Amino acid sequence: MQRNIAFSESTRQATVAIEFVHGMLAGLDRKHIDPQPFLQQAGLDLADNASRIPVARYAALYNLLNRAFDDEAFGLFSQPMRVGSFEFLCRGCLSAPTLGEALERIGRFLRLNLADLKVSIRRQHGQAELVIAETRRLAAAPDDPGRVFAFEWLLRLLHGLSCWLVARGLALDSVLFPYRRPSHSADYALIFTEDSRFAPTVPGGTGTLIASFNANFLELPIRRDEADLTRFLDGAPGKITSLYRRDRAMVTRIRDLLRDSLPQALSLEDIAARLHLSPRTIHRRLEEEGASFRSIKDALRRDLALARLTKTKLSIAQIASELGYADTSAFYRAFVDWTGNSPVHYRKRLQAQRP
Repeated sequence: MQRNIAFSESTRQATVAIEFVHGMLAGLDRKHIDPQPFLQQAGLDLADNASRIPVARYAALYNLLNRAFDDEAFGLFSQPMRVGSFEFLCRGCLSAPTLGEALERIGRFLRLNLADLKVSIRRQHGQAELVIAETRRLAAAPDDPGRVFAFEWLLRLLHGLSCWLVARGLALDSVLFPYRRPSHSADYALIFTEDSRFAPTVPGGTGTLIASFNANFLELPIRRDEADLTRFLDGAPGKITSLYRRDRAMVTRIRDLLRDSLPQALSLEDIAARLHLSPRTIHRRLEEEGASFRSIKDALRRDLALARLTKTKLSIAQIASELGYADTSAFYRAFVDWTGNSPVHYRKRLQAQRP
């Protein structure tokens, strides 16, 4: 299946599939409220049959609907999530020592403010799972656009906030969604993970989303303070939709340069020289896109390492060298941080799973 283009080649402008807008508007539809005035204010026209819209306009509609209905959950649940909930959610996490504790606090907060979905964390064998479970059916039909969007929205919110709290991108290894594959699932690789799976919920039943990631992430320290939060809340919570995506312009340019230079390991100063920008400017733009130079380099090496361990017979030493590591032991340490396994054990596990 050919993946939808996620940005214009001429402008490199990040976009989202129109189905996300339809899901966001589902709450208005249930209440028979005309969405047209809000779409016009956000500069959107669904009548032109556009399949994708700019992320910036999507974020504008997000915030507009929140304010208009005093509900940061778009009228999709049995009780509204009043404006200001996201801010208090963030503030409650700042004093947490680790991401694991912050996520526990988030789960307790949402039990009070979003009773229809229960958020919890499970840990086992070096892996962690973020679990979002329906406590009541969100819609009669499992593939109802509002129900699909509710799971998309909350996972996006929790993942984006988690990345922001620890000041780095956090890769999701896989996500199991409790509905059939939607028509816009190609966007999931940009927003969540390329390993997105779908298990339809039985009609009339409740469903559970499971997002798997490295359990070591739960031990990461919270790196944000009140000053950071003040800047972060400017444009929030809609701002979260544009952070920590894989199609961000500066992130994409730097990732391409790093990949093309391998096995040479470019420094931030090298990148700045090639882009004719100052390191400070690059740092600022990456911060605006929810990334850092180190997180981009780590994510690129991780993706390439996993691909080569999976698809080639190269030795561990060869892979380490091709990825720019000075010695194999440094690659081993990095790989364990990424996956919880050594590259040797990871490859053996893949081989054992093959028929």
